[in-house]
Amino acid sequence: MFHKIALAAALTTLCVLSPAMAADEVNVVPGLTAAGAPLGLHGSDPVALLDQGKNVEGIATTTVVHDGVSYYFASEANRMAFEANPARYAVQNGGFCTFGVSVGKKFDGDPNFAAVVNDKLYVFLSEEIYQAFLKDKEGTIARAAQNWLSIEHTAARDL
Repeated sequence: MFHKIALAAALTTLCVLSPAMAADEVNVVPGLTAAGAPLGLHGSDPVALLDQGKNVEGIATTTVVHDGVSYYFASEANRMAFEANPARYAVQNGGFCTFGVSVGKKFDGDPNFAAVVNDKLYVFLSEEIYQAFLKDKEGTIARAAQNWLSIEHTAARDL
């Protein structure tokens, strides 16, 4: 019984001390990581995606919490690169599908379907959506950037 009360108190403290995020500003996996924040980018290493152009699964022991979101890295070097310049490695549109954002929606962004355009990382819902993006990269990115200004702080279910 005491253990349950202590666990509940610890979880309550964690929730109070965790940074507050508005609804769905960042696409995260449900639940919390050991670092106390939800997991972003499905656990993929954003540095590997941006710098190497490949999806590499990060590991929980190499974690950075940035803006209330945990990111996993495949190596200590990648973790250090992210910490030195998190803005460079941030996935665009909060990690939501860029094509979805371009039409005013927040769909899951899957790092298996990622693109680097002008040194920025974008993710997409599926192979089909990624192929649609390739037909009009610049237009899709421009529409997403414009829409993101008005939907960033809106819950996905409300769009």
